[in-house]
Amino acid sequence: MSVMLLFCQRDPGVLSTKKAHSMMQLHLECSVETCQVRRRARNTLVEAQLMVLDERAEQAPVR
Repeated sequence: MSVMLLFCQRDPGVLSTKKAHSMMQLHLECSVETCQVRRRARNTLVEAQLMVLDERAEQAPVR
């Protein structure tokens, strides 16, 4: 695993769905509001239709 994926402040770039799932678990305590890795991982899984956001999450702005 790349050490960069441990830092919430750095955008990890394009993630595979497998890597996105791992990053969601690794950054479990993080919020998508503050963690770029978790935000990117969530967006990857949503775009791949492997994750469905509830109405509350859909109302929050995704950067």
